[in-house]
Amino acid sequence: MRRPWEENYSPPFLLQTMTVHFRQVAIVGVGLIGGSMGMILKRQGLADRVVGVGRSLGNLELAVQRGAVDTFERDPKAAMPGTELVILATPVESYAGHLREWGSLLEPGTIVSDVGSVKGPLVEQVETLIPAGVHFVGAHPIAGKESSGVGEGSVDLFTNALCLVTPTAQTDSQALLTVRHVWEIMGCLVRSIDPFVHDWILGAVSHLPHVAAFALMNALVDLEQQTDVGNNDRCSLLDYAGGGLRDTTRIAAASPEMWRDIFLWNADNLLAMTEAMEKHLQRFKALIQAKDGPGLEREIAKARESRQRLK
Repeated sequence: MRRPWEENYSPPFLLQTMTVHFRQVAIVGVGLIGGSMGMILKRQGLADRVVGVGRSLGNLELAVQRGAVDTFERDPKAAMPGTELVILATPVESYAGHLREWGSLLEPGTIVSDVGSVKGPLVEQVETLIPAGVHFVGAHPIAGKESSGVGEGSVDLFTNALCLVTPTAQTDSQALLTVRHVWEIMGCLVRSIDPFVHDWILGAVSHLPHVAAFALMNALVDLEQQTDVGNNDRCSLLDYAGGGLRDTTRIAAASPEMWRDIFLWNADNLLAMTEAMEKHLQRFKALIQAKDGPGLEREIAKARESRQRLK
């Protein structure tokens, strides 16, 4: 049964009849996601030229060595003339500044897309900054690693991953089909979703888990500072960690800059969701305080049943 936010979904086989080729693609922010996209664009021959744009000379040189880009520009204005597809792969807070800096240099018909983990108000903002004749299509590939940087990039990063595209009433239909097809070639299953529904769903299944992982690691830091063992030696808790802690906190190794922006752009949803999590933490605390074994078992069984549905 199709869910409400999938009303604009088109089956992949309809998109694969398209042919997509770009004279030039500019990737602004050649990290894990942007770098992996560049590798696939080049391997699949989808662009005559892939230009990387970024601040770090060392990272841009590595991007060329890794085959993620053909060349690079540290001044984004130099990369925009002649570009037919621009991918914003920088922290989401930077989008407005980028578009104000070089948006006017884009030629009519150019497509601008992104890979950001928030969409609702961000898409609204970007649509006010895009020049007439230039098309914006929001996109979010749900793929990645806890490590970052183009050195971690891979042509397999998006294989069988879900990519959500977030069209609005202003989205050009041909640009939308093109972006969908690009992500299919990346290896993704592509679905359309309302930008604000996207933020609610991803706030629950992605942003909230990151809050939990960051908070848990910081709690362990506090506990480590409070704990002495043996002959007054400081207890290094992480030396005793097993797979459970590593699995639970893997995503706590993510980029502080990126996740700061995500939390702030999706603040309203995330505040409601952290309150829901606090309620359940308090529930466990109360059951442990009461030494209520049956109650604890019921809560754990409920969580276990939900976890088994996760594929």
